[in-house]
This record gives sequence, C-alpha cells and structure tokens, in this order.
Amino acid sequence: MDSRYNIKTGNTGHKDIPGNPSTATSSSKKLNDRSGAEPLRVLSEDDWQFWVHNGYIVIKNAVPKAQAEETARFLWEFDEKDPNEPETWYAPPRAEMKMKELTGTGMVEVYNHQLLWNNRQTPRVYEAFVDIWGTEKLWVTIDRANLNFPQRPGHEQKGFIHWDYDPETKPQNVQGVLALADQTDENMGGFQCIPWLYRNYDTWKKSQPEDRDHFQPDISGLEDKIVKVKLEAGDLLIFNSLQPHGIRPNRSKDKVRIAQYISMMPAEPENEALLKWRIHSWKNRVAPEGYAFPGDPRKWEQVKYETAKLSPLGERLLGLTPW
Repeated sequence: MDSRYNIKTGNTGHKDIPGNPSTATSSSKKLNDRSGAEPLRVLSEDDWQFWVHNGYIVIKNAVPKAQAEETARFLWEFDEKDPNEPETWYAPPRAEMKMKELTGTGMVEVYNHQLLWNNRQTPRVYEAFVDIWGTEKLWVTIDRANLNFPQRPGHEQKGFIHWDYDPETKPQNVQGVLALADQTDENMGGFQCIPWLYRNYDTWKKSQPEDRDHFQPDISGLEDKIVKVKLEAGDLLIFNSLQPHGIRPNRSKDKVRIAQYISMMPAEPENEALLKWRIHSWKNRVAPEGYAFPGDPRKWEQVKYETAKLSPLGERLLGLTPW
C-alpha cells in the first residue's frame, strides 16, 4: 500500500492491536450520557436503560430481512462456498491470521462491496448509532463479514472472550454486528459477552495478576456469566468496547452463523491521513491494515467489483462529503 495512506491517529499503532483501523482507536468525544435529556430516534427508554446496564443492545429489524439475506447470498459466492454443499465449507484459509484466536472462525475478507455499503448507509442503522453517540456527525467503520461454520471432529474451536481495546485506556468506542441470517440457536456460534465483567471490571481486576493479558481476560469462574446473544436476520447488535466479547463455537449440526461487522463513531475530518485512507479504501476496494486483517489474496474486490455507489448519507458516513 502507498505509504501516504498509512493511518496515524496519534494513538497506539494498529499494526499490533486487534481494533479496526478504519476509524481512530478511541473517540475524543464521549459516548452519549443523555445529560441534556435528548430524545431517542431508534432506541426506546427501556432499550437505553438496558444499554447502560449491560453494555450492549439489539436493534430489531435494523435492515430489512430481504436486504440481509441478499448480503448473505453474496458472501457465499465471494467465499466460493455453497450453502447446500457442506463439503465446500472447510477449504483451507487463503491468508494466515496473525490474530490466532480468529483462525477458523470464518472471517470473510470483503470490505467495500455495494451490498456491505447498502447496509452501512441504511438510515435505521445510522440513527441507532446517533442514539448511542448523541451526535449526527458519524463515520462508519470499513469492516468485513463472517461465515461461522459448524465444527468438524478434530477441528474444534473453543470460542474466546477478548477486548479489542485495552480497557485500562477507557476507550470511548462501540462496535457492532449485523445478523445476515437467524442466530437463535445458541449452539450455532455467534456473539457472546460478559455483561457482569463489563459492570464489575474495576473490582475484578484487583484479583488479577499484574502481568495479566490486557486483551484476553482469564474468565475462570465466569463461565456461567457468559451471555449468548440471539439475533434474527436484519438485527443489529451494538456493544461498548469495554464489553468483553467474542465468537462462540458453532456446535450445531448444519447451521451457519452469517454476519457483517458495522460500527460508527464521531467523524474526525481533521485527521487528514485517516480521511484520505478511508476514501482510498472505498474507491479502490482496499482492506484495512492491521493485526487482525489479512485481506483477500485473490484481490477479488479490485478485480470483480465496481466502487460502491453511496447515498448522500453514505457519502457523509465515509467522509467524502463533510457533515
């Protein structure tokens, strides 16, 4: 990649940490505390209280179910797998994952296809993040998708719990997952988190060793506090970056967890290097650089697909048009 597109956010470099480098590592603006009693656009008051207490929230029907299903069909095609032929599901990975806990979890290295952008620029998705941040001036992450297949004997994954940002830095950030197929069976993989640890982190850490891993907590004794979040196609899950989370193992017989990662955070147009990289990524269909992002060695996005068309909202969420 041309060096002038390297991201310099002023924070820890993204080469060696998991967080998505298409936005800054932590916002200079704080998450919405509704101190001004702002009205909510998408969340209900009960939703808001749940969000504050648990550190995550599910927005039902954030995108139409048909739109989610169309994206899922595309992911099968892009990954060269057939939903009706399980023997195609277990091809070897095309690129090595430096972030080893993601190995075998079904990450699909596609970032800027039209269908992914259609979901990002869906107004209900955007307005949910407006509720969470308390500002309209947002940028969307340029992130990938996931096909999490049932485990095979001899290839079992344990699942994992981690943070993408060191909670000691108190990041002001959120992350999100859009379900592209129903994930109502707890055995089929999908998102898991520990709201108890989110709420009790400051107390919990006192019982941990000084040299503990700041990105992967020792969850011994907390197994019964893991929440397996159920989603239907079109539902959007948003979670606070202080929430310990991960992908649970798919122990179903034949069900595939399909999802797209979508999040938003306050725009930083003053960060010219980041803004240029974002526009470059969209225009030239380029994957983020970073510890957890190997990209697609086939370069199908550049070879097979056109630059995504953006709505006026999409142009602002990218940074192409200023807020």
